[in-house]
Amino acid sequence: MTTSNDAATPPGERELVITRTFDAPRELVWKAFTESDRLAQWWGPKGFTMVVRTLDVRRGGVFHYAMRSPSGQLVWGAFVFREIRPLERIVFISSFANEEGNIIRAPFSPTWPLEILNTVTLTESDGKTTVTFRGGPINATEEERDTFWNSQKSVQQGFAGTFDQLAAYLAGNAKGQ
Repeated sequence: MTTSNDAATPPGERELVITRTFDAPRELVWKAFTESDRLAQWWGPKGFTMVVRTLDVRRGGVFHYAMRSPSGQLVWGAFVFREIRPLERIVFISSFANEEGNIIRAPFSPTWPLEILNTVTLTESDGKTTVTFRGGPINATEEERDTFWNSQKSVQQGFAGTFDQLAAYLAGNAKGQ
């Protein structure tokens, strides 16, 4: 378990919040976030293929992956998990990475923050699961924070597409769980 400071946005900081309700039980949504074969089917931009190198869902564990673009380019990333509360909450730091898993600058911006603190919560009501995704830069310069906040429209569009893929995955797997 982590302290509340590990999972909270620092006081006075802005926070990206994206909420979406899925027509699936929380257990299936949890599996979609925490099992590599399921995660690979929906995570990332539309048209990209997910390559999972490592998925170790525990405090201190790592999700090291690549997204392959339609043209074949690989973009590597990594999550370092800070808190895992099965079926309820995942807290992690996301970063762009190289093939070895070392943190690198984003390929699209020299001022994108190196680390983003994210909290995903899952709540269930009447067989539907609401996912709330909260995030924001940590250990970032003012310029990096400005880059992140000035990119919110594209970040939200990206998550909308990713969550559309999650909805499609869940719809096709709700019975088989």
